[in-house]
Amino acid sequence: MAPALASLALPGFATAARADEPTTILNASYDIARELFEAINKQFEPAYKEKTGKDIKVDQSHAGTSKQARSIVEGLAADVVTFNQITDIQFLVDKGFVAKDWQSRLPNASSPWYSFPAFLVREGNPKGVKNWDDLVRDDVKLVFPNPKTSGNARYTYLAAYAYALEKFGGDTAKADAFVKKLFSNVVVFDTGGRGATTSFVEREQGDVLITFEAEVISVKDAYKDKNFQVVVPPVSLLAEFPVAVVDKVVDKRGSRKIATDYLTWLYSPEGQRIAAEANNRVADAAVAEEFKSKFAPVRLVKVEDVFGGWQKVQADHFASGGKLDELFVGQ
Repeated sequence: MAPALASLALPGFATAARADEPTTILNASYDIARELFEAINKQFEPAYKEKTGKDIKVDQSHAGTSKQARSIVEGLAADVVTFNQITDIQFLVDKGFVAKDWQSRLPNASSPWYSFPAFLVREGNPKGVKNWDDLVRDDVKLVFPNPKTSGNARYTYLAAYAYALEKFGGDTAKADAFVKKLFSNVVVFDTGGRGATTSFVEREQGDVLITFEAEVISVKDAYKDKNFQVVVPPVSLLAEFPVAVVDKVVDKRGSRKIATDYLTWLYSPEGQRIAAEANNRVADAAVAEEFKSKFAPVRLVKVEDVFGGWQKVQADHFASGGKLDELFVGQ
């Protein structure tokens, strides 16, 4: 469980904005967050106008976050990133785009909400899917994005690996075989989470869609006629959603203040409520209490506890020639 924001005291907007500041900023975000940030921006922009007297617009860019991070290095002028894995922000740190102290700038290690990999199954759950074990059966076909391009899919990979390590008492050979079998059951690897959702819902591919719980609930609610069912496994992996100002871009554009105010607003009760309405689990204790009835119980394990932290995950699993390359070969 992500820690609650104890007595969160965040600075408000400055009373006046500099006349020479830009009037737009770009938020580069993860693939399935379009609607979430449309809702956030719809409330943030007038709130900013009321406090500062300045009209601003927050533009959006959405794709798999690994792809987004590479695009920023290649020239996408994003003022802020709202990603779904720390390693992609670390990539921007390593390339000199984001400051090394980014996690200390905002509460909860700069993660305003969280989720975890969960399952969406077809009407009546015909394959009887309840847990990760069911996903490696020969008769179960899966849909989730490509872990080479999608942070969403990397969480699925790590969650499955963590489950297998626990199940097999830390036996890495058995965990490797479990995840390799999981990969072999995937019928299509889309580049991002929204593409995977489209494959499952509209193209009717696969028996199980694996994606963040927030997306699973949203899809079920959006397609009531299809009677999809949400399956929350007994255990999954905590997926935090890190946010950061892209220092290299905001210093060049003069947009640091607006960018910082935007990310700060995500932690406000208004921002947290929008995130919870979009089926994310939030850190603000009061808002979390408001929405607790919509979420099923789950035991969440952490990357730090299972894998030794994100730096080790990057080196052992996601670096070229790492464990992911080894297990994903031939897919």
